[in-house]
Amino acid sequence: MRFLLIFFVAAFCLAQDRDFLSPNEVAQIREAQDPNDRLKLYVHFAKMRMDLIEQYLAKEKPGRSIFIHDNLEDYSRIIEAIDSVADDALRHNHPIDKGMLLVLDAEKEFLDKLTKIQDADPKDLDRYKFVLTEAIDTTSDSHELSMEDSGKRTAELASQDNKEKKAREAMMPAKEVKDRKQAAQTEDDKKKKIPSLYRPGEKPQDSK
Repeated sequence: MRFLLIFFVAAFCLAQDRDFLSPNEVAQIREAQDPNDRLKLYVHFAKMRMDLIEQYLAKEKPGRSIFIHDNLEDYSRIIEAIDSVADDALRHNHPIDKGMLLVLDAEKEFLDKLTKIQDADPKDLDRYKFVLTEAIDTTSDSHELSMEDSGKRTAELASQDNKEKKAREAMMPAKEVKDRKQAAQTEDDKKKKIPSLYRPGEKPQDSK
């Protein structure tokens, strides 16, 4: 029993360390600066994982369960990355309507396929049942977020960020909180001031 426990803990740690994107996919994400382009890429990567899962399920081969398990796990992390990209874009007031349309359509399709896998009850389901359930829940939650009004979601993110900020400040020494607020105010004041080369009362001449 002790050996099995150590084995499962080790397997869990390896799964946590394993990258969910290939080096080539990571490079593509880095090159895509626009959030809409990143969303499109993540949807593509998620579809690739889903296609692989369906290919493994189509043939009963020894050891297929580990490949299904890993691809389901990677798929879920890609969906989480989609949510992160969308949230970050909304926080910075970047329009992502184009990207979210792709996400909405794709996630509906993914959810249908994942549910069908669960209902089909494959012989080796027990070996990846947990990550399959997790993939369904992750996709369902993400799909609900994607259907939300962007203004409402932005407001919810602002409220969440504010709560987290207050929670962090509550754990800081009072002096550090005060110093941070003063630094932030100073920075805001600098941004508001427009440098001018004119003397007080002097006005720029109309350009001819």
